[in-house]
Amino acid sequence: MVTRDAARDSDAAGLERAAVLGTGLIGGSVAAALRVLGVTVTGWDLDPTRAARAVEVGAIDSAASTVADAVVDAEVIFVAVPVGVTAEVVTTALAAAPHAVVTDVGSVKSGVVAAVEAVHGADRFVGGHPMAGSEQDGVDGARADLFQGATWVLTPTERTAAETFTRVRSLVAAFGAEVIALTPHDHDRFVATVSHVPQLAASTLMDTALSIATQHETLLRLAAGGFRDMTRIAAGNPAIWPDILTANRDAIVGALDGYLASLSEVRRMVADGDRAGLLTMLQRARHGRRALPVGAAKVDELCEFHVLVPDRPGVLAEITTLAGRQAVNIYDVELAHSLEGERGVMVLVVAAGAAADEFERGLRTLGYAVTRGTFE
Repeated sequence: MVTRDAARDSDAAGLERAAVLGTGLIGGSVAAALRVLGVTVTGWDLDPTRAARAVEVGAIDSAASTVADAVVDAEVIFVAVPVGVTAEVVTTALAAAPHAVVTDVGSVKSGVVAAVEAVHGADRFVGGHPMAGSEQDGVDGARADLFQGATWVLTPTERTAAETFTRVRSLVAAFGAEVIALTPHDHDRFVATVSHVPQLAASTLMDTALSIATQHETLLRLAAGGFRDMTRIAAGNPAIWPDILTANRDAIVGALDGYLASLSEVRRMVADGDRAGLLTMLQRARHGRRALPVGAAKVDELCEFHVLVPDRPGVLAEITTLAGRQAVNIYDVELAHSLEGERGVMVLVVAAGAAADEFERGLRTLGYAVTRGTFE
């Protein structure tokens, strides 16, 4: 068995050189986390002054003037450029480093993954998205611990090699992140609701308050904790959002439609003085907010699945995205190839309980033979 700590330690110990393409807040934080693990990091940025600044603050060891120079000796490459140019930079990195594993950190996945999978070497790429950030801009706000306790989504597909997924998964887990796998489509649909629409809601509310404040100068002085909490993310870097909102347009419009319908219903309840309806909605929201998942399971609350898998494309994506859809957190994964026949065993460590029971049923429904034991 491979324990979580052993998997992280062995992965970090086995990685010597990495490249980070894009040295802003997220890229700089990835680089800083890699350096904490003892990895030598070369950086590159669309703006050379940003890469130079990343060297100055110690986020990266050195800066390169081209993508090809940055990735020449890299074993793992993180692409952290704006969503609009992510696919182009990923494909350039794949071509320039034919033995490296590549991932990205963009908040929209479907278009990027589709574009990358049209080129040679796509089996060495897996889409990624750390659900972390800060109101600070640029590498000066980067922190090695930014991903501690954060969710990091990976989006494997039928083209993703098992070795690619497992290496990236283990590495970002070493940053302290909790990793889940989703299909690119599911990822984009979900983040439209939990990330993109909240950004628009916060920014719109702040903009509305500002328009009122031009007539009533004391308004913003009255801003209490609730207003400040809800508008906090409006202080983030606005430059990244036009690309994101355009790339995920359909999912965002659908999420906005649902939100607007709910707001219309709340407006009706307020206008009608519907105290019972308002209380029901507020209680439902309170319960949902308190139920948001936090933290990782303790070791004694984990179980291990051994899944007999055929050696065919798409198996890893099928199993890991099933876990993602069912909100099952995979704490560790190992794929052991059999020397006899075209099959192997996938070892998965997940939280025990009802979710694990549902996951086991889902695996069996898909036709997999599964054995289960406690985590030791």
